[in-house]
Amino acid sequence: MSTTPGPGTGPAQQPARHDDELAHRYGRPARWPWVVGLLVTLVLVGVAGSMVAWTALRSSDPAVQSAVLAFDVVDEHQVDASVRIEMSDNAEDVQCTLRAYAEDKSTVGETTFSPSGSGRFEVDIRTERRATSVEGLGCTATGQERAR
Repeated sequence: MSTTPGPGTGPAQQPARHDDELAHRYGRPARWPWVVGLLVTLVLVGVAGSMVAWTALRSSDPAVQSAVLAFDVVDEHQVDASVRIEMSDNAEDVQCTLRAYAEDKSTVGETTFSPSGSGRFEVDIRTERRATSVEGLGCTATGQERAR
């Protein structure tokens, strides 16, 4: 007696189209949820992409920018800073802020000034005690809330 399966037995006897039998018995699933889901996804991706592009374009050309070029500790109560300011022609109400720090990283002085245009500016910062560094917190203008 042989124990090997012969023809007509085993898994090969299952119907080749099991899915077709289920579809015939229960009906095929509707395609519209897939189409609606795809369309909603595409709309959301489009809206998100538009928001990113708008934000990038709005932030890429600020009305005013600044950078601290150098500073000099004059004495225990004064630091002179050299600042470069670049502003567009339509920049209004420009305010720039500099902050002086002591060796222990505590703030010892701060000043806010309004530059008259683009260029290099020398700014005096009065301090409570000896400063060891100066940081440019940036400049703002009308319509530009984020300091640069």
